[in-house]
Amino acid sequence: MSLADLQPLMLGLIVACAALLLLLVDLLLKPSARPTLGWLTFAILTGTLAASWLLPLDGEVQAGVWQGSLWTTFLARLMLGAAALAVLGGLDYVARAWPYRQGEYYTLLLFSLAGMVLLPGCRELAAFVVCFELMGIPLYVLAAFGKNENGRKPAEAGMKLLLIGAASTAITFFGAALLVGLAGSSRFVELVPYEPGPLHGVAALLLLAGMAFKIGVAPFHMWVPDTYEGAPTPVVAFLSVAPKVAGFAAFASVFLVATPTLASTWRPMLWLLVVITMVIGNLVAIPQKNLKRLMAFSGVAQVGYILLGFLGGVEFGAAMMLFYLAAYLFANVGMFLVAHAIAEAGEGEDIVHLNGLARRSPWLALALLMFLLSLAGIPFVAGFWAKFYVFTAAWRAGHGEMVLLGALFATVALFYYLGVARAAFVNKSERSGPVPVKRPLALAIVVCLLGTVGLGAWPNPLVEAALAAVQGLY
Repeated sequence: MSLADLQPLMLGLIVACAALLLLLVDLLLKPSARPTLGWLTFAILTGTLAASWLLPLDGEVQAGVWQGSLWTTFLARLMLGAAALAVLGGLDYVARAWPYRQGEYYTLLLFSLAGMVLLPGCRELAAFVVCFELMGIPLYVLAAFGKNENGRKPAEAGMKLLLIGAASTAITFFGAALLVGLAGSSRFVELVPYEPGPLHGVAALLLLAGMAFKIGVAPFHMWVPDTYEGAPTPVVAFLSVAPKVAGFAAFASVFLVATPTLASTWRPMLWLLVVITMVIGNLVAIPQKNLKRLMAFSGVAQVGYILLGFLGGVEFGAAMMLFYLAAYLFANVGMFLVAHAIAEAGEGEDIVHLNGLARRSPWLALALLMFLLSLAGIPFVAGFWAKFYVFTAAWRAGHGEMVLLGALFATVALFYYLGVARAAFVNKSERSGPVPVKRPLALAIVVCLLGTVGLGAWPNPLVEAALAAVQGLY
């Protein structure tokens, strides 16, 4: 096989080779020069993101084992963008907190990202499983990377993610093994016949449950709040978005490409999971006092809204899912970076530590407000269009009851989102000085703010790109 035959895989190969290169560079650098590893990682990520517009990435590898298309490229850009923003926002923190472990941190992040970038194009179960685990295993270590900080919470974060991840992997593998045994093939196009039997339905439900663990669908979400609270905030900024993008790409590959004839089995269960996810995510977020735990349950609720894209039909629904993921990327990463800025100022991670933020650092409070409005779906920011489009997709598919339920819980979500805004804009603080924010972190927050406002003002180009990308799913 020549290098030209691997060209559709180029983005994933660049990231994987960069991880190996980073290990070598880390061995050669003096300790005083190790902060350059963060900037090198950021340069690799932004360069790879730019290359996604320059390289020809369409085509098949190994007679269809991996399929490159606009679908895979669109998703890879989202994951690369999320990783770049998380790295940029955490540059100073990583250099200060883990001066001798920076190489390991960035290498693990890149290996996980390589699995994510390769996952959407997999059209064969063995390759799919390898990419899924390459994505997941480094995340277990990253979640516990701050093991000497914040008491036992980082260790608890990593352990819960590891245990739940291992359980979900076993369930997913069991479902995949059933399909392969029944079909005699591991290729997606040959997995399920036009007239599937009962065991095919069992396999589909096992796959649904296993993958629901991965993206935090209720009631399989038990790892999410503790992992988000205990893991270092720059890790959570990455963990809360990029693996979800990859997880939804995997959902689309398995349920829309590999097992569409089993829709009568998995669609009713998915409908039930969407309802449970929106209910639990929104209601349990209300009493939270810790900002990261609140954002964890908010993320669970957002997963429910994104899953409406699957209920909303194949093409339009999946495309609007892509748009939602892009809007969610900017708002969610931005929220965690603002929380990181507050914590880095020595003030803590609870909502009360946001008190008086508008008087102390108006620009940071404004960014916080825009991210909250986007997550809540208020008009004229990206999140409004995201919710509007997935609700439209569900309505077109005849799920009016889901639209009403989604709108109801979007209204409930205003209670806890505006509670955070009230702390920043209404409540008074005993502190009077501005919140110091390092330049790389400030730049990452500004990029997230521009993305949130820009997509709210001009969503059409991204909508058109998402509709074009879905054509490549098949």
